Amino acid sequence: MRNRLFVAEHRGGLLSPEDHRSLMKWALLCTEHLGEYYVLPEEEVITSALEIGHRWSEGKAMTGEAMNASRTVHAFARTVEDKPSQFYCRAVGQVVATAHMADHSLGPVWYGRKMLVLLNRDVEKELSWQLKRLVDLSPHLLPRVQQELKKIL
Repeated sequence: MRNRLFVAEHRGGLLSPEDHRSLMKWALLCTEHLGEYYVLPEEEVITSALEIGHRWSEGKAMTGEAMNASRTVHAFARTVEDKPSQFYCRAVGQVVATAHMADHSLGPVWYGRKMLVLLNRDVEKELSWQLKRLVDLSPHLLPRVQQELKKIL
């Protein structure tokens, strides 16, 4: 059975709209923080998708707009040959898809980890940073997010 924490209330789950938006904000922070490790692509498709993610997290963009941005970023990622940049693009695509399904908020952690492994960086330090940001936004989500991260990491 699917984790009900990641299913929105309006779909019969436990995730409140506020918590869903908090997961988007957290995933955006995780994605944008990857720029501290590598010079990331400054493409309009990426910038636009992140902007839509921020607007959605504030209730100022529609889910369909975010999904379109996610598909566009993933299509762009297929054209990127540099693997760290490609993983970053995939993280952006996942973060914006969080508007549709909260599970996608874990994508930036997963793709960020893959990126940092390629760059020979401290992935555990980054994970610690990411979880600290989640506690700052919504402490009660931490145990469930940690549980889900154990499944994918």
